[in-house]
Amino acid sequence: MKISLKWLAEYVEVPGDVKALCDRLDLTGTGVEAVEKTGAAFDRIVTGKVLTKEQHPDSDHMWVTTVDVGAQNLGADGAPEPLQIVCGAQNFNAGDHIVTAMVGAELPGDIKIKKSKLRGVTSMGMNCSTRELGLGSDHEGIMILPEGAPVGVPFAEYAQLSDTVLDLEVTPNRPDCLSVAGMAREVGAMYRTDVTYPTRELTEDTSATPAADLVSIDIADPSRCRRYTARVIHGVKVGPSPDWLAERVAALGARSINNIVDVTNYILFLLGQPLHAFDFDQLAGSDGKAHIVVRPAQDGELFTTLDGEERRLTSDMTVIATPERAVALAGVMGGLETEVTDATTTVLLEAATFDRAHTSRTSRNLGLISEASMRYERGVDDNPVAANADFAAALLAEVSGGTVCPGLVEVYLEATRPIDLEFRIPRFCALIGADIPREDIVDILARLGCIVGGTSDADVLAVVAPTFRPDLEREIDLYEEVLRLWGMDRIPSTLPGGRGRVGTRSEEEHLLNVVGDTMRSCGLNETMTYSFAEPGDLGRLRMSPEGLGEPVELINPLNADQSVMRQSIVPGLVRNVAYNQSRGVKNVQLYEVGAVFFAAEGRKQPKERRRLAAVMAGAMREGGWNAQIAAFDFFDGKGAVESLARELALPKLRFKALDGEEAPHLQPGRAAQVLSGGTVLGWVGELHPLAVDAFDAAAPVVAFELDVDALVRASRPARDYVDVPTFPAVSMDVAFVVDEGVTHERLVQCMTSAGGKLLEDVRLFDVYRDEERVGAGKKSMAYALVYRAADRTLTGEEVDKAHERLVKKVCGATGAEVRG
Repeated sequence: MKISLKWLAEYVEVPGDVKALCDRLDLTGTGVEAVEKTGAAFDRIVTGKVLTKEQHPDSDHMWVTTVDVGAQNLGADGAPEPLQIVCGAQNFNAGDHIVTAMVGAELPGDIKIKKSKLRGVTSMGMNCSTRELGLGSDHEGIMILPEGAPVGVPFAEYAQLSDTVLDLEVTPNRPDCLSVAGMAREVGAMYRTDVTYPTRELTEDTSATPAADLVSIDIADPSRCRRYTARVIHGVKVGPSPDWLAERVAALGARSINNIVDVTNYILFLLGQPLHAFDFDQLAGSDGKAHIVVRPAQDGELFTTLDGEERRLTSDMTVIATPERAVALAGVMGGLETEVTDATTTVLLEAATFDRAHTSRTSRNLGLISEASMRYERGVDDNPVAANADFAAALLAEVSGGTVCPGLVEVYLEATRPIDLEFRIPRFCALIGADIPREDIVDILARLGCIVGGTSDADVLAVVAPTFRPDLEREIDLYEEVLRLWGMDRIPSTLPGGRGRVGTRSEEEHLLNVVGDTMRSCGLNETMTYSFAEPGDLGRLRMSPEGLGEPVELINPLNADQSVMRQSIVPGLVRNVAYNQSRGVKNVQLYEVGAVFFAAEGRKQPKERRRLAAVMAGAMREGGWNAQIAAFDFFDGKGAVESLARELALPKLRFKALDGEEAPHLQPGRAAQVLSGGTVLGWVGELHPLAVDAFDAAAPVVAFELDVDALVRASRPARDYVDVPTFPAVSMDVAFVVDEGVTHERLVQCMTSAGGKLLEDVRLFDVYRDEERVGAGKKSMAYALVYRAADRTLTGEEVDKAHERLVKKVCGATGAEVRG
């Protein structure tokens, strides 16, 4: 939601310190995502005066003009002289004051003004229309300023277009803040200052046909529409909006279209009431009357929206219709056939409220998010709908030259009733830990729109919550309102009371801290991704759903791309890799500890399990002139897992190779299952290039995902103590020639088993392949062995026997030969 401070200042006093205002808004629950200075959009656009106007030598509809732009005058050769500009408009003469975009200016629509030649004549800028400036829809001619307009003044300064626009993050429970008037109320309550609310007197044309004779309304499904109203304005002339109206609409991010549509957008932004203007003649039947029906759409019904796209509807969607056809998607967007055009002379103005759930599902299922749908799905108060319609009709008649037919046609099925609440002041003060004066509580609640009265108990207030605040349902909600506007920063910090309590972390929390510390020590950065996921995430990752349970589907998802709960954290991390890589960040190392979700047949509630997942892409650091840095590979992921296992003291850690069928999401030969004894902890490997490509990321990407609960169970809080060795060790090397299928893990198992207590360490230091020296399908694996006894110095004979026994067992178990 965007708010113009210039517009807001018409209704409430706005602090001059914008940063302080933004900080205060953040503290009161309305986040400020961005601050935009709108005058900057008119850089190098100035006021000018046409000095000469001559026919283009090679065109019968273009003019060669010279324009005085004051101190900005600069000719084609760089000399200080008026600008020569080729112009195709016909509505100006020499001596007119105009708006000129000089070379280097950027106009709305990403139009960049450059020095150019038009049919052989140099042009040093552009004489602008209101549409080219983004201030209106008129493009028939350039914008003519009053005769006394200054020359060479920045246009933003001349037109007082300099403004500050705040982009606000309004929470879903605060639909009242989705309007300028609503934010004026909020700012007034924040700073305890008075607010002036906008009003406009409606004058009806009593000589015109009553609206009731022109319009009938039928609500076929009361659950979808609580209130529907219609006003008729006849004799309208569709055209460009007045400058003030176009400016207001443009300030909040909408494009000025025409005076009729701009009024509906103006009321939407000002009061938070979505409106729609129909061409009445396109609605009227043979009897000259518009018969409006609010009904469910038919399954498969085709409807063309204002954007020109034909859409297939379902019965869950609500439409505004005539007996013949649908004319609008209720709460979302109007139809192309009944839109207001330059030929429109009579307008039917709709103001209504529609069901939040149906509107939300319609907009998301069709991928059609509009300013109207955003407000309807959060809730539009039905009580002021008629007053808002009168305000809009009066303004529409004013800017279009039309008159309003007498009477408001409406169907109002059930009014939303305000909620009566109590506010117990002693309980409130005890709960928040501060004494707030009674008069301050009353003042804050009243400024928020509540009706506050006393009761027989002086410490209890009777509060009536306004209907435009659907979030105020309980007494505790009122506490929150007073607290956030009083200022949580003003509440003194205190420790919770209690006797004999000693706070400490649990063993599990301690282990989770160790997990985080270890991951960060390995160069990984902690992140947090959405728990919501796309239904096709596992398929895109090529991960088998076997063992992951059934996906948990959301009943009311935020959007179609987040309609299930995640079954793996890895897809979200790979998306983060792709996001970084697309922005030039090639080295990405991320980890997350979070929950995954799965359903089981016959169970009402889904289950959650905690996972530790990580991704590594690129390299650990940038290379230099004297060093080439290797890209991450399988062994980097394996090393991070081994570091974690060492810190958690996991017993009997081992890695079991996985083939393509067992782990289709991983590169064959670069994938392993992680085990602690017989307990499966998870997997580690390089993601398959096709899986990485499906997320628009660049391979290689190393990843692992481990079960946190399994890690906690397998970890050992106490480690075995090993004394510092006092007797010397004996080192021996041996190289085994084995078949390619014999793994390092198998050889180490055999050597550890055969070496017994005397074998202290085994380290692989070389792998060699050569068909002539080693043999086809063979490899030589060389190991450094360390023998040591804890209670004595080993003799050469003992070592030789132990080593001979080891070699013999390895050769017998694996078919190995000792390489000389």
